[in-house]
Amino acid sequence: MKYDFDTVLDRSSNFAAKYDELGKKFGKDDLIALWVADMDFKVANPIIEAIQSRAAQGIFGYTSRPDSYFQAIQQWLMNKHEWTTDTQLMIHCPGVVPSLSLLIQHFTQPGDNIIIQPPVYYPFFDVVKNNGRTLLENPLKLVNGQYEMDYDHLESLAKSGAKMLLLCSPHNPIGRVWRKDELVRLGEICLAHGIVVIADEIHSDLVFSGHKHTPFAMISEEFRKNTYTCIAPSKTFNLAGLQASITIFPNANDRNKFDEILGNLDIRRNNCFSLVASEAAYRYGDEWLQQVKEYIEGNFSFIQDFCKKNIPQIHPNFPEGTYLVWIDCRKLGMNKDELHNFMINEAKLALDDGYWFGDAYAGYMRLNAACPRSIIAQALERWQNAIEKRIR
Repeated sequence: MKYDFDTVLDRSSNFAAKYDELGKKFGKDDLIALWVADMDFKVANPIIEAIQSRAAQGIFGYTSRPDSYFQAIQQWLMNKHEWTTDTQLMIHCPGVVPSLSLLIQHFTQPGDNIIIQPPVYYPFFDVVKNNGRTLLENPLKLVNGQYEMDYDHLESLAKSGAKMLLLCSPHNPIGRVWRKDELVRLGEICLAHGIVVIADEIHSDLVFSGHKHTPFAMISEEFRKNTYTCIAPSKTFNLAGLQASITIFPNANDRNKFDEILGNLDIRRNNCFSLVASEAAYRYGDEWLQQVKEYIEGNFSFIQDFCKKNIPQIHPNFPEGTYLVWIDCRKLGMNKDELHNFMINEAKLALDDGYWFGDAYAGYMRLNAACPRSIIAQALERWQNAIEKRIR
């Protein structure tokens, strides 16, 4: 069927954090919300139908998890990424960030060095520091307009005794889909220095024309044995509110140890709706996914064209993956606070500030392009008008 992504949906009674928390986060409620990374699109019909069918049963007790749940994930990974996985090494967790935190807590020691690669998804900073580990930053290099890994610097950090690396693949916020050769080089450094990799691959199904996601653990048996992989239907199918993710372990011992941790916290179960929604997404959601990716890629082109013609002072990238656009605003000549206040009080927009992803990126903004094109057009027009008022 043909899905409609142009219609603007009313989320005022949706309890949507993206809208309900504007005042708390930005101090104003009258902003166009392009910050929180969820989509302003209805999900695929098979997912809605699965949830409605489950709701119609009228009883919502403790929920068991059938084998078909992990089998659906296994089949998806094979069909989409040619990755052969073992369902016995998978585990359900309420979200990727909780998984990152628990993996760090239980597979490293307090004070251990953990490497991240900024600009990067800001909870990466928190899960390291808040768990009492030492944060080591391996900043990406901007080379001819494209971010690349700095392997020489990574090697120097590895030699300092790092125990773990958090890999964001595809990378949020810069939208890179790492090539296999890039991942191989990173993985070889980690193996050589005994560094375990947590691969956050939550955006792995949101990859656009000309690019292909390579699961890090699929590259070699050596890499697989050294990697914990975190995936979820939440970004792919817009299911973040249902709290479901999957971690894939290198061995049964680590998987069972993690299961005990979840059991101690009593969070090892799906809720009844995340169970049926996730399985329906992985079994029947591909038609919707292909259409939403095409629409979002069209949004990227629209943003590029509009900015070139009307706002030459800002430079959006064209993401290879994710639905997040990384925008270079440094030519506006504003410092961190000036840009923050300008976006809120003059442009009337709520975007993610670049410095959330690392202190060195105060001149950038991250824009969520997973919304109707008319909303993006309205936002860019506001931005254009605010800049023109400044330079008159």
